Amino acid sequence: MSTKPILHRDDPLAEPLVGNIKVTRDDWLNVAMDVLVSDGVEQVKVMNLAERMAVSRSSFYWYFKSRQELLDALLAKWQATNTAGLIAQSELPTQTITAAVCNVQRCVVNAALFDTALDFAVRDWARRSGKVRRMLDQSDARRLSALRAMFTRFNYDETEAETRARVLYYMQIGYDLAQLNEPMSVRLSMVPHYLFVFTGVEPQPSEVEEFTAYAKRYWEGPPSHDTT
Repeated sequence: MSTKPILHRDDPLAEPLVGNIKVTRDDWLNVAMDVLVSDGVEQVKVMNLAERMAVSRSSFYWYFKSRQELLDALLAKWQATNTAGLIAQSELPTQTITAAVCNVQRCVVNAALFDTALDFAVRDWARRSGKVRRMLDQSDARRLSALRAMFTRFNYDETEAETRARVLYYMQIGYDLAQLNEPMSVRLSMVPHYLFVFTGVEPQPSEVEEFTAYAKRYWEGPPSHDTT
C-alpha cells in the first residue's frame, strides 16, 4: 500500500508532487514545522519526516548536515516570521496610537505576519531546552521593546509606555492560549473597547472599520502570502 506524501509548498505554482517526487529544502522545513506545531519538537525526527513525505531519509542530508541544523533552521524561521513580523508592524507610520495598535493587532489575524501556533510550539520547546528558553526570552524582550517604542512615539512617558506595551503583548498571548470558542462577531465587536483599554484613547471609527474589514478578510480565508 503506497503512502500519499504529506506536503505543502509555499509557491502554489511549484512543480506538482506526483510521480518521482523530488523534495526541496523548503519541503523538509515545512513538514518539520507542521510536526513541531502539531506534535512537539521530540517528534521532529528525520525518519518521521521522511515517512510523512514518502521519500528516502537520505535526501535530508542534501540540505542539512544534521537534525540540529534543521532545528536551528526552524528557530530562524520562527524569528524571521514572528519576531520580525511583530516588530515591523509596530514600526509602521501612523497618525494615531490607536491606528498603530491596529497595525500590531493585524498579527493576530494574519499568520503570514505572526504564526500563533508556531509561537506556542516554540514556547513549549523552551520548557525543555535552555538554549531555546534564552532565545525566547531575547525575542520577548525585542518585541516588548518595539511596542514600548511605539507608545513612546506618541508621547507616553517611559513608565506608561512600558506598562501599556506589557498589557498589549501579554494580554494577546494569554488570549490566544485560552483558545476561547468565541464567534468572530463577538471578538470584533470588542475591538473599539480593547483599543481604548490599550491606549486610553478613543479610536476613530474609520480605524475600527478598516481593522474589522481586514480581520474578516483573513478569518474568512486569506489569500496566499499576502502580508499587507
